[in-house]
Amino acid sequence: MRPIPPRITENLLPLLLALFAFLLHLAANLAGLYDIFRDELYYIACSDHLAWGYVDHPPLSIFMLWVNRLLLGDSLFALRFLPAVASAGLVYLTGLLTRELGGNSRAQFLACLAVVIAPICLILTGFYSMNAFEPLFWMGAALTLIRILRTDNQKLWVLFGAIAGLGLQNKHGMAFFGLAIVIGLLAGVHRKQFTSKWIWIGGGLALLIAFPNIIWQATHGWPTLEFSQNATQYKNRPMSPVEFFLMQVLYLNPLTFPIWLAGLAALFLHKNLKTFRLFGIAYVFLFALFVLQRGKPYYLSPIYPILFAAGSVAIEEFFIHRSLSWLRTSYQSVLILAGLTGPVIFLPLLPVETYVHVASALGLSEIKEERHGDTRLPQVLADRFGWREMTATVARVYHSLPAKDQTEAVIYTQNYGEAGAVDFFGKQYNLPPAVSGHNNYWLWGTRGYSGEIFIIIGGRPQDHARAYQSVDSVAFHTNPYAMPYETNLTIYLCRGLKIPIAELWPRTRHYQ
Repeated sequence: MRPIPPRITENLLPLLLALFAFLLHLAANLAGLYDIFRDELYYIACSDHLAWGYVDHPPLSIFMLWVNRLLLGDSLFALRFLPAVASAGLVYLTGLLTRELGGNSRAQFLACLAVVIAPICLILTGFYSMNAFEPLFWMGAALTLIRILRTDNQKLWVLFGAIAGLGLQNKHGMAFFGLAIVIGLLAGVHRKQFTSKWIWIGGGLALLIAFPNIIWQATHGWPTLEFSQNATQYKNRPMSPVEFFLMQVLYLNPLTFPIWLAGLAALFLHKNLKTFRLFGIAYVFLFALFVLQRGKPYYLSPIYPILFAAGSVAIEEFFIHRSLSWLRTSYQSVLILAGLTGPVIFLPLLPVETYVHVASALGLSEIKEERHGDTRLPQVLADRFGWREMTATVARVYHSLPAKDQTEAVIYTQNYGEAGAVDFFGKQYNLPPAVSGHNNYWLWGTRGYSGEIFIIIGGRPQDHARAYQSVDSVAFHTNPYAMPYETNLTIYLCRGLKIPIAELWPRTRHYQ
């Protein structure tokens, strides 16, 4: 039998691990033990209002969702299909990065395996959001830059600019990565890149692609800046540099810590990787930036595949030079075992009560990125509960009204999760579209309703009484697994608007 050519083997291992990652998500989606995530409900609503921008995100992922819904429908499997593909794509892209840095097939396997078992990678590709696609843009740009530095093909800056521009249309965090790369180039040995016309052409192309969203931001009063400032001040939990670092270790899986730490060190110290030191500089810059900005720890996660790639190259060289193949085998075996057990913990594969016991034993419910109360489930799972029941409760209130009142009644919610749930699940009850002052729902306004009759989910009756003559408690919603602010909610029926809706509506705005 002829041996398999090395090139085929090098491509095969990343492909197999990419397929494994895809199948993991496929299994979780088909299990159907948990419902739609709150942000997904909001993004579905956004896809019904296509635009060049939204308060809290650019338009690309929303347009992709619109196409996805058009082709595949609104099932949970359809909604999670593209994130599963993104998960597989990131694994394979990590293999390409490792090969570009000089890694053999064993190094590629180690780097790809690290991505597969990283909890944050499992979590962020476990539901639909722009976060599922962000690492593809960061690392696609990184791979292009590596090839520019290796081949001196300056025309590849055009490709870099195209990837960066699309990345900006996916999530504004791409701008931070671009800034970090610029700093890495200036602080390292690659300042001469700025003398090439192609880098400026690539930058111009990125700006051109992002320009429609910039125009949208300008014409809407730069809402994303307000959103970011409010999130930093009121929502995100501040962390010290040590806490932020420990969260990186947890999110990337403590077992992979030696790989990405070796990668960071190798980018600064390894003689064969010094050409790519700019990525190490970029990492340090982004780490410091997100700590100072009170960013969530996962904001840094898209850069780790390049550290996994560099670390795997360095570790494989260490094993080879010291004839420690037994140590390599042992370490990879431990990682593979984690690859089999980790998804059970970080993907929605366990029955809820079983997961509650496991999460409590492991302390997972104690990990928080936002300021909120205690929960039985981690937020990424808790925010999948209660939406159907809440909508059914609201529907009972709505349909208890006389027919004339139903034509005037509007459903007001405290946040986009509740509004998205009413819009999505309310279709089966013939509910009117929800209104809310939260993020883009505020821009969509009152949907033409006069506001004389409001069905309000949650909030405080004394606050509602400032705007309405009559505030009656008519129903109650609770769910044991939901987030604290999404359970034990009173449903109010409010009548007799004291002030014009045009005057009231601006007061409801909260971008956060």
